[in-house]
Amino acid sequence: MADRYLSFTATAPGRFLTRRLGLPQPAELRRWSSQQPSLDGGLLLLTAGKSDLDLTVTGLPFSSSAPTAGVLLDATGVRDVSDLASVHAALHPVVRSIGASGRVVVLGSPLDPADHHQAAVQQALEGFTRSLGKEIGRGRTVNLVRLREVRAAESTLRFLLSPKSAYVSGQVISVGAGSGSGLGSGSGLGSGEVSVEDPGQPLLGRTALVTGAARGIGAAVVETLARDGARVVVLDVPSALEDASRLAERLGGTALALDITAADAGRRIAEALPDGLDVLVHNAGITRDRRLVNMPVDRWSSVLEVNLGSVLRTTDALLSSGTLRAGGRIVATASIAGLAGNAGQTNYGASKAGIVGLVHSLAPRALAEHGVTVNAVAPGFIETKMTAAVPLFIREAGRRMNSLAQGGLPADVAETTAWLAHPGSAAVNGQVIRVCGQSLLGA
Repeated sequence: MADRYLSFTATAPGRFLTRRLGLPQPAELRRWSSQQPSLDGGLLLLTAGKSDLDLTVTGLPFSSSAPTAGVLLDATGVRDVSDLASVHAALHPVVRSIGASGRVVVLGSPLDPADHHQAAVQQALEGFTRSLGKEIGRGRTVNLVRLREVRAAESTLRFLLSPKSAYVSGQVISVGAGSGSGLGSGSGLGSGEVSVEDPGQPLLGRTALVTGAARGIGAAVVETLARDGARVVVLDVPSALEDASRLAERLGGTALALDITAADAGRRIAEALPDGLDVLVHNAGITRDRRLVNMPVDRWSSVLEVNLGSVLRTTDALLSSGTLRAGGRIVATASIAGLAGNAGQTNYGASKAGIVGLVHSLAPRALAEHGVTVNAVAPGFIETKMTAAVPLFIREAGRRMNSLAQGGLPADVAETTAWLAHPGSAAVNGQVIRVCGQSLLGA
């Protein structure tokens, strides 16, 4: 359903009226397209405190023309309270000059448990970043990346400084050490192993399976992974086989009709993929909303079984069987309902919080034992057929209660998933990334 309020605020009367009444003024977001794959404008490099990072970023997808489209602030050297003044000094003069749908990325260091002064001011960067994201406006986003080395963060910086991250703001992303490059020494963010032959199709030669993929967000994920070169497997329940087959045929992939809650679902997936799997996206999910006092046990158990139980079982099966190859990626779907809670969704919130627990626990072991990373996306209000059926006032509240004052699109979740699936994202592990326009609910 079209966002008529967004369209109205783009007109002169709309801008005047909403400004006078103090109403939200959302800006149309610049998203990725093959015709416009990068933001228009230059990238401004700034430093706060003393830093040893080498930020040679000429390979990032920006032109050198004005206005400023992105700002990359190296604050990894901020170690005491006095250094925080340099954060203000660096950004205060330039914020107004950043173009619409521009990007601000702050680089920070991991918190040092042996230095509480460093830990305090590096944590301060989180409050600073989230607050700036809520006030910067005009469709611009602000994110914080904690890193140990620049090379490992290359795919992350490319994502955050591009139209692909249009609905990701106010996030704190930790990037560990590791090669993680995959874009070659000519990228300008440090040398490393070349793990992809074509930067435009980083998933070429890899197989990706998406559950609940016949329509909605799942279908958008399939299309984006196929765009990036993956051979896609479209998994959905047997009743959705027609839609799944049509999508798979259009993208040169295959359809797999399967009830993901079946006890042998993991074994059947492994049998269908004898050559192995590189990307596993757990997208299948259902809602059965009702307040707990009125919720029968079948509504509770069905949601927990589809959204969490099946994810745990199939993940275990595909890891233990070796179907998920070394260098593989698991991306599960959480939700801001699992982070902040939502009335009438105790079952759904529990299942999605369970996904967060899975990611945090499994990620280090899966990487150490199988060479596989485990991350999650946590969508907020995404414009789908399901949200279009929500009553008007609740729908409008969902759209406006984020820093970008609008709903996201399935493509926003898909682009975030594709970044986590990228061969160069090996150092991104155990992260839960909210795709919510910086929702005002939750952390």
